[in-house]
Amino acid sequence: MKQQVILVLLAVWALSSCYSGDKFTVKGEISGADTKTVYFDASTIEGIQVLDSVKLSGTGTFSFEGKRPESPEFYRLRIDGKIINFAVDSTETVTIKAPFNKFETEYSIEDSQNNTKIKELVLMLADLQEKVLRISKQNLPIGIAQSQVATLVNEYKDNVKRNYIFAAPNATPAYFALFQTLNGYMIFDPVSNREDVKCFAAVATSLNIAYPHADRSRNLYNMAVKGMKNTRLNPVKQVEIPQEKIHEATLIDIKLNDVNGKQRSLTELKGNVVVLDFTIYNNTQSAAHNLALRELYNKYHNEGLEIYQVSFDADEHYWKVNADNLPWICVRDEDGAYSTNLTLYGINNLPSLFLIDRENALVARGETITDFEAELRKLL
Repeated sequence: MKQQVILVLLAVWALSSCYSGDKFTVKGEISGADTKTVYFDASTIEGIQVLDSVKLSGTGTFSFEGKRPESPEFYRLRIDGKIINFAVDSTETVTIKAPFNKFETEYSIEDSQNNTKIKELVLMLADLQEKVLRISKQNLPIGIAQSQVATLVNEYKDNVKRNYIFAAPNATPAYFALFQTLNGYMIFDPVSNREDVKCFAAVATSLNIAYPHADRSRNLYNMAVKGMKNTRLNPVKQVEIPQEKIHEATLIDIKLNDVNGKQRSLTELKGNVVVLDFTIYNNTQSAAHNLALRELYNKYHNEGLEIYQVSFDADEHYWKVNADNLPWICVRDEDGAYSTNLTLYGINNLPSLFLIDRENALVARGETITDFEAELRKLL
């Protein structure tokens, strides 16, 4: 009898030693990657955090451990700039296998329907990006190019809304889909697109019910509430969130180089009232337009006004010469007529202006300063 008890205790000890408890394991094999370093990252609401790394041997096997999240979280494997995104919920072990030369497209994740759908979203987005790139190389008139890109993006969004977001708003692929980007910009607009805001609200509501105390749930809920207010949808109940936990994405950010080659981000101007100006210098309206902007800048800059001006000029030298003496932030989008910014901000005419409040929320748009100067004065 005593011997049987000992055997049972040994069996329990063996099982407990294999069970990860408060940890999960990511393991697998990357073929053809001898001497390469693979990184294990966490994709948090504050940004990417490197958790661990290992240099691969000839077998390509790897194994990482992480603290098991209390609610679903997102991670990634990274090697030579190639990335595999995946989610972890209640899973103890995530097993990933991939060939190095097709790391991002031909990987497999065992026994995970959610991660299979995340892979589908990644491949669909890659296909969309390739189609947009082909359009940009056809030298089409700006209106035709914009129309074709807008059609592709809308078709993509309709598919994702129907099959990944509204089909299962409480699942990790739905959340992942909301934050997909095309050329670095969010495809789903959480600020000013009424239909897109509904997507954010659906996922936010589901996550808040399932994981009411998770930072990610609360953060998304905050975004949805703000988007509903902006688009005048009936808001869901407001959730109080500690400000230090909120990572807001209240408008589509723009990151481009200024005349000195320094990258300037639109969202870095948070705390100021901002006029976002999309323009082109090499046309007959430019001089008068910039003169009006200068008068506005001189009038209100000391009260907290900033101007972020995006040029679509094809001639970089011409832009630099004309922008060099302007007192506000001048950046240039080298994609010109084929820029994703034109599509994402719904621009059909240049110049086009947007007014942004001190909290990085879009307030108004127009084609001239007079369209919203009264609103600007209120914000200041």
